[in-house]
Amino acid sequence: MTAADASQVHSPHTLYSDHSGWLRAWLYRRLGCRDEAADLAQDTFVRVLLRPQVLQSLREPRAYLTTIAKGLVCDHWRRQALELAYADALALMPEPMAPSPEERALILEALHAIDAMLEGLAPKARHAFLLSQLEGLGYAEIAQQLQVSERTVKRYMAQGFECCLLAMA
Repeated sequence: MTAADASQVHSPHTLYSDHSGWLRAWLYRRLGCRDEAADLAQDTFVRVLLRPQVLQSLREPRAYLTTIAKGLVCDHWRRQALELAYADALALMPEPMAPSPEERALILEALHAIDAMLEGLAPKARHAFLLSQLEGLGYAEIAQQLQVSERTVKRYMAQGFECCLLAMA
């Protein structure tokens, strides 16, 4: 990259036209689905547009776009895993007890909101919190399942409750 390129101020239009094809291809290699790649590419550019001050000082647009896209890919995979786990749980329910399609959509939306709320937690802390709150396990059971001490589980739970309080503020 030349010095002139490094000091270039990017407009949203030039950033999109110069890098959207490359970003969609990059995402496609990770996701294996052109539609999902296109959706996440659009979401990436929306995030950039929401921070116009970044465009003024952007020196490495592909590195910046990649950083945003990686986070979106992780979110995408986490949402897929959550939806799959929910579908598996529904499959185990007797037909008369299964929620309606509308209820399923509301429950899935709530699960996504909870997941986003707990996103800041380390994976083990999130797992401990969910085992307690969704499965009703006690701290000793969680400690055994996660192979940590009960004191660590208490710390994880405090972190989980703190995330919930911050989300409600």
